[in-house]
Amino acid sequence: MKHHLTAILLALPLTLGAASAGAQAFPSKPIRWLVPYPAGGGTDFLTRTLGQQLSTQVNQPVVVDNKPGAGTAIAAAEIARSVPDGYSIMTADNGTLVFNQFLYKKLSYRPDKDLTPITLMGRFPMILVVGPNIDAKDAKDFIAKAKASPGKISYGSAGAGSPHHLAMEMLKVTAGLHMVHIPYRGAAPALGDLAGGQVQAMMVDMAAGAGFIKGSKVRALAVANHQRLPQLPDVPTFAELGYKDFEVSAQVGLAGPAGLPSEVRDVLQKQVAAAIHTPAIKQKLIEFGIEPVGSTPQAYADLLQQERARWQKVIQEQGIALD
Repeated sequence: MKHHLTAILLALPLTLGAASAGAQAFPSKPIRWLVPYPAGGGTDFLTRTLGQQLSTQVNQPVVVDNKPGAGTAIAAAEIARSVPDGYSIMTADNGTLVFNQFLYKKLSYRPDKDLTPITLMGRFPMILVVGPNIDAKDAKDFIAKAKASPGKISYGSAGAGSPHHLAMEMLKVTAGLHMVHIPYRGAAPALGDLAGGQVQAMMVDMAAGAGFIKGSKVRALAVANHQRLPQLPDVPTFAELGYKDFEVSAQVGLAGPAGLPSEVRDVLQKQVAAAIHTPAIKQKLIEFGIEPVGSTPQAYADLLQQERARWQKVIQEQGIALD
C-alpha cells in the first residue's frame, strides 16, 4: 500500500505537467471562424485579413466559413451550440451582440448569455451621405431641410436592423427628424439607388461607400466619429456641428460560445490583437476604412453593456421590430 501511494505521488507532478502542457497547447488543430455575412463585404474582408495573419502566428489553419442570414442569428446560434473549446468562433457585430435582442421578440440565441465576447476587432465609423438631388451645402443645411419637410425625405440602409439603419434612426432622434426608411439587401444596392436619386440620404461606412464618395456619385456631409476620418479630412464630425454625443459605428468583434475557458479566451484575444496591430495588417485595415482596436475581453464586455442600454432606448422609442 505504501509503495503504491509513493508511486502515485511520484507520478502526480508528471500528470499535472502534462495537463499544464495540454492547456498551453491551444490551438493544436484548425480553428473554424464563422462570418455571419456573405463573402465580399467589409466584415468578410476584416475576418479573412485577420484570419490569414492569425494562422501564421499560431501555425494552425484558420478556416473562414460564411454563414449569412437572419440578421446574423444563424451563425450566432451555431456558435452558441458549439463546444466551448476555442475551435469555433465568430465575427460578431452590433446586430449580433446588441441590436437583435431588442429587434426580435423571438431569437434563437441570447446575446448576453450564450456568447463570450473576446475582443472588439475594429470599428466602421458611419458617414452621412446624400445623393445628387439634394442641394444641401452641409450637414446642418440637410438637417434643416429635413426638419422643414417631415416625411418627404427617404433614406436607404444596408438592411432593417443594420448599424446603417439604426445610425440614421439615432440621427432622427437626436435632431428631431421624420424621414422614411427604405431598407435594401446590402449597402451596395442602397448606394446605387442613392446615386440614382431614388432615395435622398443614408448612413454608410467608408469600406462600403469609398468608391461612391471618391467618384463623386454621392456626397459625404458628416462623420459620426470622435475625429475626422483620414480618408475624408475635409468632412466634419457631427460633434463639430454641435451634436456632441453623436458617435455611431458598426462595431465588429470576436466572440465564442458561453463557457469558453478564460485561458483559451485570453490566447485568442492576445493573438487576434497582435494580428490587428501587425504594421502591414493595421495599415491595410485603415486604408479599407476600418478603425483597428483589439480591446481586452473586459473592455469589450463593458462596451457591450453600455451599447445595449443606449440602443434599447432608441429601438423601443422608434418602435422598430423585425418580427
